[in-house]
Parts: sequence; structure tokens; C-alpha cells
Amino acid sequence: MTGGPTFKEVYEEQFRFVWRSLRRLGVRESDVADAAQDVFLVVHRRLDEFEGRSKVSTWLYGICYRVARDRRRLAHVRHHVDDERAVAERVDEHADVAAEAERREGFAMLDTILDEMPIEQRAVFTLFELETMGGEEIAAALEIPLGTVYSRLRIARDQFRKSLTRLQARERFRDEARAGGER
Repeated sequence: MTGGPTFKEVYEEQFRFVWRSLRRLGVRESDVADAAQDVFLVVHRRLDEFEGRSKVSTWLYGICYRVARDRRRLAHVRHHVDDERAVAERVDEHADVAAEAERREGFAMLDTILDEMPIEQRAVFTLFELETMGGEEIAAALEIPLGTVYSRLRIARDQFRKSLTRLQARERFRDEARAGGER
């Protein structure tokens, strides 16, 4: 590809998008650095094949999707344990503790809901709802028909609503049980 972006430009301009996309596709925080490296290795090898018929971010998301999918396939072989010390070291002591806890709770709930979705639905849902990509862009990124995009989006939204309702009901039950036990 002549006149297109250089590897350095793609890396500097799109690194945060790649990181966010991998997380939203279910790659564990502890594995995102390795997965991002995998993505950029593919970019380095194939950047000259990028023809510019779509946005760079659309092309990159397709690579992120395949890397995340392959990691999911291999995940059953590996066992991951989150390092609590690493989380504790990242806590900002000056942050509003209640707001931070609420934010983390929200992200944890989102991760739980997304983890329940098959990767095909999760990819379409996160691109449309969180990255605000349009249907045609998603179809290009995932190399699927436009009708499939909207079908997966409908199913994913339905599953999201059901899972959110279930998790919220569980939270209310816990809160009521705690309140009852404190009396």
C-alpha cells in the first residue's frame, strides 16, 4: 500500500482502540498486553495489504476479533488467576472511594453480562453499542453479511436486557437480605 499509514502511525493512533476492543471481546486484563502484541504483529505483517476500502479501525477490529476468538478457544486449556496485589497497587488513594466502587461494580456487571454472550454476538453488540460503529462498518470488520449483523445485535440486546434484569434482581435480593439481617 503506498501513501497509507505507517505502522508507527497505526500503533500510536489506534493502540487504545485495540486495547479497549480486546477487553470488550472478553480478553482478560492480565492477557490484554499479549493479545495487543498479537494484533500489532498481524498489523506489521499485513499493513501493506490494507487497501483503505474501510477505516483502519474497522480493519483492526477484525484482527482483534480473530485474536480474541483464538484466545477464547485456547482458554479452556489454561487457568487464569487474577492477581489481587496488582489491582490493589493500581488503586488511586485520592479517588472518591464510593464513586470508584460504583464504577467498578458497573464494569464488573457489564463484563459478567458480556461474558455470557457468544463472541459473535458480543462483538456486534460492543461495536454497535460501545464503539458506535454502524451496521455496514461492523459487517466489514467481521466479514459477515449486514443482515447477520442486525440479527446478532437483536439477539445480543435481548440477552443483555435479560441478564441485566437478572443481575439487578440478584443485587436487590442481597441488599434486602443484608438489611433484614441488620435489624
